[in-house]
Amino acid sequence: AAAAEHPGAKIYAGIGEALGDEQVDLVVIATPHDTHKELSVRAMDAGKHVVSDKIMAMNAAEAAEMIAASRRNGVMLSVFQNRRWDGDFLTLQRVLAEGWLGAPYLFQAAIMGYRKPRGWRAQAQASGGILFDWPAHFVDQALQLVPADVTQVYCTILHQDAWQIDIGSYAKLLLTFANGVLYEIEIGNLAGVPKPRWYVLGDMGGLVKWGLDPQEDAMRAGHIETAHEDPNLRATVWSVRDGEPQEFAVEGVPGAWTSYYDNIADVLLRGAELTVKPEQALQAMRVFDAAMQSARTGQPAALAPEPEIMP
Repeated sequence: AAAAEHPGAKIYAGIGEALGDEQVDLVVIATPHDTHKELSVRAMDAGKHVVSDKIMAMNAAEAAEMIAASRRNGVMLSVFQNRRWDGDFLTLQRVLAEGWLGAPYLFQAAIMGYRKPRGWRAQAQASGGILFDWPAHFVDQALQLVPADVTQVYCTILHQDAWQIDIGSYAKLLLTFANGVLYEIEIGNLAGVPKPRWYVLGDMGGLVKWGLDPQEDAMRAGHIETAHEDPNLRATVWSVRDGEPQEFAVEGVPGAWTSYYDNIADVLLRGAELTVKPEQALQAMRVFDAAMQSARTGQPAALAPEPEIMP
């Protein structure tokens, strides 16, 4: 099937065959989440650079093992956080940098849809559950947006039986940062009514953004470069400047998922600095560990100490 879809590609019978090929420099792990650590370590021990799909691993301890393999073999390791280049995220970053909201104190990020998850993503053992899908991007974005440490995590996961799956139908994750910022993340696959993608408040204003980045649809159609934002879905900003209230739509910053692999190429070919560092993904995994603990106990949880990265 792979050969039929990609007649110009070299097809391997298994990963061992690929790792034994000296022409292979970079291995991309796009398999179920519970295999990321094993396959990544195996590839790095074979001297290959690795990009792991999100979520990096099943927990922080596995993430630390992956970083250790990268260091001992002198190879690159990164996690595919393409949504750092979502147009809505880039637009929010620009609005914050320009000071329209003042000092932000509340972030709400949500993807609420009505669709049964497919394949291994509907299996908790393979995927890790509902929290390990879209929220893998949300937590990464949170750690990029808020310049402070996470001090407390509260998480609740609901399990309805409509889809007859075990990953959960809804999850809410609340991060408390050391600077007082609250960051709320919601994900649902049984939500007949949508919510804004972003709702952000600061001491001088707020921002609301509906809709998803258009790059995925354009990519599936084979021309990601043509993606453009629907003007009706532009972010709306309410702000107070010089005592005067203002409300206006923001022309979105164009998204650029291809920037991720542009950076990977620059790292491997030209010695550039890696943008999505594995140590950043490890910090996100510490948040997920605390979230899963909170979901089990029903109580807020602090982040556990960072796992030691063994040589």
